[in-house]
Amino acid sequence: MQNKDFCAFILTHGRADNVKTYKTLKKYGYTGRIYLVVDNEDKSIDKYIQNFGQENVKIFDKKAIADKIDEGNNFDNRKVIVHARNACFEIAKELNITYFIQLDDDYTSFRYRFVDKYITTGNTKNLDFYFDIYLKFFISTNCKSIAFAQGGDFIGGESCGMISNYKQNSRKCMNSFFCSTEREFQFLGSINEDVNTYTTLASRGDLFLTLPFIGLEQAATQSQKGGMTDVYNSSGTYIKSFTSVLMHPSSVSVNMMGFTNNRLHHRVKWINTTPMIIDKKHKK
Repeated sequence: MQNKDFCAFILTHGRADNVKTYKTLKKYGYTGRIYLVVDNEDKSIDKYIQNFGQENVKIFDKKAIADKIDEGNNFDNRKVIVHARNACFEIAKELNITYFIQLDDDYTSFRYRFVDKYITTGNTKNLDFYFDIYLKFFISTNCKSIAFAQGGDFIGGESCGMISNYKQNSRKCMNSFFCSTEREFQFLGSINEDVNTYTTLASRGDLFLTLPFIGLEQAATQSQKGGMTDVYNSSGTYIKSFTSVLMHPSSVSVNMMGFTNNRLHHRVKWINTTPMIIDKKHKK
């Protein structure tokens, strides 16, 4: 990568022998620094160190982070990713790194997508190039964070919102997060932390964006052991969706989503989420 003041954090738990993202980053041409962020309650810490080297495994105190943030409940269930997300800022400072990206541990590919009469798509061959471009954009804006798109963003093909409005950027920010220690923010809620954060902070004027040109693919939720599978299995999507309503009730609601197996899912009403600033030229 051109920018050496950057690293990739892979947030992982209980998957020391199955960190798909690490292999995927290497496969698709990322040559920068990679650190695995593991909590001190993970019973497989020694295996992570054995597989990736002690210098590449960063361990944080999960209970200490939990005591500092708003988890949005009193369940005392720390088998979630929000603590690792918040820990990344301090870890980056300790490493003397300004910019970083947070990644889940189950990505299987990175694909480019753009409209040239039809949707053109394919696997990226040089992730360094795309990471540098995204990072340059991030640095040039005042965004709190930006993200790669996800596979589901492109459902519907050419008519889907991410493609039909590809010259505009979605205000959501999920799954992958380009961040800076100079623009630190706190992730909110023990579950659905990405939605909780980009809605609550956006309502206060902070900018979060998803850029549509690169999309990541990942293994199906709940299909692997470890990670947050236990949480999803125990509560389904009910608590997940309603946590975002709790955090920002003026704009987030729930509705049923799906075609064959319907499930509860959050719905964001953006006009009630982000400030609408009128150009001064309209002032009377």
